[in-house]
Amino acid sequence: MSEKSKHSDYFSDGICDRAVILGRYIIENKATVRSCAEHFSKELGISKSTVHKDISERLPKISPSLYPKVKEIIEENKRERHIRGGLATKHKYEELSKAKNQA
Repeated sequence: MSEKSKHSDYFSDGICDRAVILGRYIIENKATVRSCAEHFSKELGISKSTVHKDISERLPKISPSLYPKVKEIIEENKRERHIRGGLATKHKYEELSKAKNQA
């Protein structure tokens, strides 16, 4: 049995439930759109674009009470992404430097 069919009942009520489930996952884990997509892509093949569309366009219509909480976390992630990017670059060059020194 494939992963998609194995978990198809997870989103059996369709896109509406999926948007709410993705929103709750983001809130519970303070997840980024990318990390949420990675988590659900393993099980259901959901892409980053799908997550973004679900939480930014569908969720406000489906669950107006949940959307502000999700939006707050997404906005916080946007404000911090340049910091994470800088740390990732720093880490990359530290690893390259270590490898060069060991060679």
